[in-house]
Amino acid sequence: MQLWWRLMYFSVLPRMMKAIQDMHDLRLIHTDLKPENILLASSKLVKLPGFKKISDETNFKCLPKSSAIKLIDFGSTAHDNQIHSSIVSTRHYRAPEVILGLGWTYPCDIWSIGCILVELCTGEVLFQTHENLEHLAMMERVLGPLPEHMIRRANRGAEKYFKQSRLNWPEGAVSRESIRAVRKLDQLKNLISRHADSSKSSLVDLLHGLLKFDPRERFTAWQALKHPFFKSLT
Repeated sequence: MQLWWRLMYFSVLPRMMKAIQDMHDLRLIHTDLKPENILLASSKLVKLPGFKKISDETNFKCLPKSSAIKLIDFGSTAHDNQIHSSIVSTRHYRAPEVILGLGWTYPCDIWSIGCILVELCTGEVLFQTHENLEHLAMMERVLGPLPEHMIRRANRGAEKYFKQSRLNWPEGAVSRESIRAVRKLDQLKNLISRHADSSKSSLVDLLHGLLKFDPRERFTAWQALKHPFFKSLT
């Protein structure tokens, strides 16, 4: 496991989840969690020798001196008891209940954190898309079929993505490129296994809890922090 990867998982991730727990305890929903909105609190770096040498000179790596973080961009943050807009979250981190028009609350933040965690592990955005049907197809490719009860409750704007209680894919794809983009993805456990080592099993289990389709079954921030993956980092 690379040193920077270990730093992120051992230090930053528990802090990130604790920050979300604190927000939710205050009955606040961030609604726009993404890597750009999670910043290191200090810009100070520590220089460490690398493992490779360039000529006769040691190659150094610069790593953050502190893992303290700050959440930023509260422009779309909502109180749980206020009227909610229909669409929230930056596309790539948007939860399925938002796309299906089922309403949203605290679990939409948890879904975003799950997407961010996969991105930190693999170095790539999990759902790199700009279109709803393709987005849902990517979700099914990685996580399995959407629950039928969520499909039945989808609002009128989302009904067009389904046919006979299943996702209208690949029949409804807008292009062959879209179909190829979905096919490039793999099951979650396979995506993670290419990048994680000894922590793979507990990490995949944590991610399945963060990325449950049904928001009622998704981990809360408190439940996530109690997960063996986070306990193994202490």
